Amino acid sequence: MLREPDLETATRSAEETRALGEALGRVLGAGAVVCLVGELGAGKTVLAQGIARGLGVREQVTSPSFVLIREYRGRLPVYHMDLYRLACPAELEELGPDEYFYGDGVTLVEWADAVRDRLPEDHLRVELARPAAEAGPQPAGEDENVRRVRVWARGAGTGGPDHRGYLERLREAVTTC
Repeated sequence: MLREPDLETATRSAEETRALGEALGRVLGAGAVVCLVGELGAGKTVLAQGIARGLGVREQVTSPSFVLIREYRGRLPVYHMDLYRLACPAELEELGPDEYFYGDGVTLVEWADAVRDRLPEDHLRVELARPAAEAGPQPAGEDENVRRVRVWARGAGTGGPDHRGYLERLREAVTTC
């Protein structure tokens, strides 16, 4: 069971979700790992697009579902993994995940729970959810574009990327908007 999130916020449109991702991308450094969790349509790829934009990626970021990983150039390399079609956690090893997780770029992992035991101890966990979907049928006019975003800084934070620092800088960016 996860503890209470270190940061909880909501977005009301895809563009707000991208903007939140962009704010996060601006504060991330080399070696950062961001694990994106949520149901289909929760906004994982939209958030990843924003993170990449915040890291200076100019090309269109798309879901790498059919190739498992795409690489982009920005102020740091961006490695975007989408593990939705992963047949089993052992299949991740064929990608050489340590080169990405402990490399010089930022690694974004969609469907990260598929390889929970293989993730680095230190990472950011970002859960996206549609509150309307969680609560069942909604009254007419309920906005299905709303996303609940919950973020945890995981791990001890010693000797590697400063995920807790990234989270604090994101919190500052979110509260000043």
